[in-house]
Amino acid sequence: MIPLRALLYRNTTPVMTLLIIAVNVLCFFFEISLPPEARELFIEHWGLVPDQLHLSTLVTSMFLHGGWLHLIGNMWFFWVFGSHIEDAIGSPKFLVFYLLSGIASAVVQFVTSFGSPIPTIGASGAIAGIMGAFLMLYPRVRVVTLVFIIVFITTLELPAALMLLYWFAIQLVSGLSSFGAIASNAGGVAWFAHVGGFLFGLLLIRLFAPNRTRYSQWVR
Repeated sequence: MIPLRALLYRNTTPVMTLLIIAVNVLCFFFEISLPPEARELFIEHWGLVPDQLHLSTLVTSMFLHGGWLHLIGNMWFFWVFGSHIEDAIGSPKFLVFYLLSGIASAVVQFVTSFGSPIPTIGASGAIAGIMGAFLMLYPRVRVVTLVFIIVFITTLELPAALMLLYWFAIQLVSGLSSFGAIASNAGGVAWFAHVGGFLFGLLLIRLFAPNRTRYSQWVR
């Protein structure tokens, strides 16, 4: 399932969301401008490598991506959900929340893949935190979702709770099934970063929006 848009009003322009997307895109353009060997070294230096942890990579790793699909997929999910969370808590808090979500997800991935020499990169852990926050604030808001049914493709308006909990269940089951693998991110996906980020966002969004009434702006 791919979310297309949330049926939810925004009262402000999501400037910080757009800025974070721009930074991710610029970082990716810099990555692909490097020769293959230099790019590999760049990712090893700035990505999260569990067997040689540098604290700075808990942040830098979330601005690197492994390819166009990785970047576009992450930024699309980020736009759909992040723009509304920024609207709910304000741009400064949103930036802090995004970075903390990314750091929390990186810590979980580090713990569950301890000793792995494989770099972990991508914004998906931070975005998972945003998705967890969306679930807490807007569980009943409907999300227009692209759904693949065997050979058919259609769109459905699903409650955010259904769509997001389904997504989380996939991450958790996939992570548990890969647990014990040498890198714990088997298949090139850092499943536990997604799990950790989502739970962080779900549990701590209330510290950033303590007086927020849930689904006060839902449309349908």
